[in-house]
Amino acid sequence: MQIGRADEPVSGIAQAYPDRVEVRGRDLAELIGSVTFTEYFHILLTGGEPTVEQRFFLDALLVAIAEHGLMPTNVAARMTLAADPGSLHGAVAAGILGCGPVILGTAEECARLLERAQERVAAGEEPAAVALDAARAVHAAGERLPGFGHPVHRPLDPRAERILELADARGVSGSHVALARCFRDAAAEVWGRPLTLNLSMPIAAVMLDLGFPAAVVKSVPILARTASLLAHLAEERRRPLGFLLAARGEEAVEYRADAGA
Repeated sequence: MQIGRADEPVSGIAQAYPDRVEVRGRDLAELIGSVTFTEYFHILLTGGEPTVEQRFFLDALLVAIAEHGLMPTNVAARMTLAADPGSLHGAVAAGILGCGPVILGTAEECARLLERAQERVAAGEEPAAVALDAARAVHAAGERLPGFGHPVHRPLDPRAERILELADARGVSGSHVALARCFRDAAAEVWGRPLTLNLSMPIAAVMLDLGFPAAVVKSVPILARTASLLAHLAEERRRPLGFLLAARGEEAVEYRADAGA
């Protein structure tokens, strides 16, 4: 099959015809009822069907990252729906727009960090030394190490530990998972105390070890949190909290005329 240049106006995802819809070279009608949504997500994302382990871990990671309570993204979505009850799509969009690295996690940044580290390892450097050097560089720059720290989960993030446990048990832990563990040790040494390895690092490490490119890693948290937003918005319609959350926010903040000066 001839592949077009990246700058050509070509899409390889889907096309609708009068009698059928073709998705990644497959008849959509044949896919319906024969693949799971996770498998279909993989087909849409990569063009190919997932292996057993790719499907398993896409499922596991989507479950792991989908929900974490009344986070700011869910609060923003609920308040948006309260203000405009007919705009479910707008409320979902409001939540997704707030899914930055503080709330959604740093999975993509972790993937880039692990990729750079793996390049050095492949060139002959020791994984532990590479992780330590990278951690020192981050610390010296006064930055946060992607994949470490959590405001609630200390000293361990149970979600992250479960994903690493599954990766080991199913034999998919490779060089990137090994590097993630090296970064855990490096972070403790450089920061002078253990830092929580949060879920973002195992998401990145396992996906890279399963052959996913770093560029698609963030798609998993985004898709998962969309499901969570829809759940919160369905509950918001049954048990409205949006205006209550807004009122509590206003009550918690003291007004002072000179505060903005």
